[in-house]
Amino acid sequence: MVVPVYDEIDALPTFHTELVEAATRWHVDAAPTPRIEIVYVDDGSVDGSGEYLEKLHLDAPELVRVVTLRRNFGKAAALAAGFDTASGRLLVTLDADGQDVPAEVQKLLDAIADGCDVVAGWRRTRSDRRSKRWASRAYNAATRWLTGLDLHDFNTGLKAYRREVVEEMPMYGELHRFVPVLAHDLGFAVGEVAVDHRPRQAGRSKYLSVTRFPKTLLDLLTVLFLTRFADRPLHLFGGIGLAMSALGGAFLVYLSLLKLVTGVGIGQRPLLLFGILLVLLGGQLVGIGFLGDVIRHSTARREIPYRVRRTLP
Repeated sequence: MVVPVYDEIDALPTFHTELVEAATRWHVDAAPTPRIEIVYVDDGSVDGSGEYLEKLHLDAPELVRVVTLRRNFGKAAALAAGFDTASGRLLVTLDADGQDVPAEVQKLLDAIADGCDVVAGWRRTRSDRRSKRWASRAYNAATRWLTGLDLHDFNTGLKAYRREVVEEMPMYGELHRFVPVLAHDLGFAVGEVAVDHRPRQAGRSKYLSVTRFPKTLLDLLTVLFLTRFADRPLHLFGGIGLAMSALGGAFLVYLSLLKLVTGVGIGQRPLLLFGILLVLLGGQLVGIGFLGDVIRHSTARREIPYRVRRTLP
């Protein structure tokens, strides 16, 4: 278990008690008593959460491990620290605010046993304020449309992974939201199960949709580039550049014909400057794409261009 924590001192006692109780009933691949390890990552808390986590570790050092970051680095970095610290072959993440129901983890473990590599918990009925639900729906719809991956809830904190998945995933910025997309692009089996979700019982939400949505949108563009054009940047930049150059060239041809046919002056027309600008920018984009392809070609010699699921002897 990997649980990022940021200023959740009011929610932690109840959450930890329920998590430990639920863990005693989990089973994986017909193993009734799997070894459970809870890795709490204190992401720069200043409300006493760090001290409480240290107490949990002292009370049960064989069960609870604590990673304390020097400051608040964000959820993606906290998850990366937790993944690096955890030793299990299956990794489950939950939010420490208590809205995720620990008993629902079993549904994710069952999906993993059925062959999934990544499983997301779909909060079919979300217990959040209306603005947060609307922002989440817009974000999920945009992600489905742009990536082609048909999941209902990309941003859920309740997910389960096989170890090999997280070892392949970059984790920075807001990319923790897009792990299913990145995993699907690498050929991992991605699934989703409906889970219960409940209102926050203690503490306050750190979610600010006004400031977070633009960052998430930029990270979504990053994911789209990584999954569709990282191996062929010339297709993206070259395609856009050629389209811009063609449009600019069409404007210039039109103005040239206008000058030849009617004799009117075109030197002061804004369309002339716009056409020249489009041709120049288009040429630059094509050059950037070409350089990207050259760099990709040189680095590809040192990278593994495939992922093996298994090899039969």
